[in-house]
Amino acid sequence: MNSSPLTQLGPVSVKDFLRDYWQRQAVFLPDAITDFASPLTPEELAGLALEEDVESRLITHSADAPWQLENGPFDEERFLNLPESEWTLLVQAVDQLVPEVQRLLQQFRFLPSWRLDDVMVSYAPTGGSVGPHFDYYDVFLLQGAGTREWQIGQHCDNASETLEGTPLKILKEFKPVHTFIAKPGDIVYIPPGVAHWGTALDNECITYSIGFRAPSIADILCEFSQEVASELSNDQRYRDNLHDNFNHPGEISATTVQQLRSILHAQLTDQRLARWFGRYMSEAKYPEQECPATQISEQDFSAFLQQNIHLKQAPEARFSYLKDDENCYLFVNGEEFSCPLTLAEILCNQTDFELQALDAAGDQQKRGLLIELLNHGWLEAYEA
Repeated sequence: MNSSPLTQLGPVSVKDFLRDYWQRQAVFLPDAITDFASPLTPEELAGLALEEDVESRLITHSADAPWQLENGPFDEERFLNLPESEWTLLVQAVDQLVPEVQRLLQQFRFLPSWRLDDVMVSYAPTGGSVGPHFDYYDVFLLQGAGTREWQIGQHCDNASETLEGTPLKILKEFKPVHTFIAKPGDIVYIPPGVAHWGTALDNECITYSIGFRAPSIADILCEFSQEVASELSNDQRYRDNLHDNFNHPGEISATTVQQLRSILHAQLTDQRLARWFGRYMSEAKYPEQECPATQISEQDFSAFLQQNIHLKQAPEARFSYLKDDENCYLFVNGEEFSCPLTLAEILCNQTDFELQALDAAGDQQKRGLLIELLNHGWLEAYEA
């Protein structure tokens, strides 16, 4: 499977897609990935759902028990007792488990890679669905096998009513605007807040959902404020900035509010915000799936440089970087490193590279950083 970023999404170029549709409106993109064949079978997906460290869900639906949710891991007996239709199995972060799915994710790096979240894979027999709903993030719904009907509905928000009696956020009211039939290689793009409802039309229906990280403003404020607070000492306190003639002791004046704003604003520097954001957006969603640490020595690394060794990002590793006027910072899975810009650009903008091309033989900073990334398991070495 090709792992280069897509330049064309069926009838629409990536350039036109970003201009006309991204975070604006839903669109059906037939034959977006030519000759796509699902790298997973339903049986293989079910096998992943048996594993302890894999997040999986099962959604069943009937007149007597509408939109029921079960969380994995499951056992084989549960799958043997499922009805013939109207259920869906969903498995998260399959890109971290299956190399072919990881390569699929790389095709969407025409968008910032630090925004990519994971690939959720679902299987459903005829009639299987997760119900009418909306998401707070962008998603590309790639049909992998079989066929699925997609209905695109109205714009929704936090005030949109949902059904009671189910843990799922099923919309109480769904107003279809467009209907598409997706076949293998077709993509339906859904921006945040747009209602959609997919239903399997046969017993081979596998869908790959490429989702994006979209933290809420509330989460950003909460997490960043905690970061700032952790760096402040108890000696740093509010101080007044009063006028000479202060005659209203009960009043919280506009001057007081301005002083408070100045205190907070002094903590909100661009560099502090950017470096926090780099760590925050690179945090691993499933740290339990990270590769175990290794023990690569300086001697081992020197031997690598004499061989035809290549490095690649581990499937669970999230790389990004930040440059300012003086420094460059590399972010990997919530950690921050000082890093030469040229090295950061290669590590983050590519996913696979030749070790010798990194020019680390005589650069102790590069050498030390690469050894640390290898020992964390965030870079993987292999002989080409």
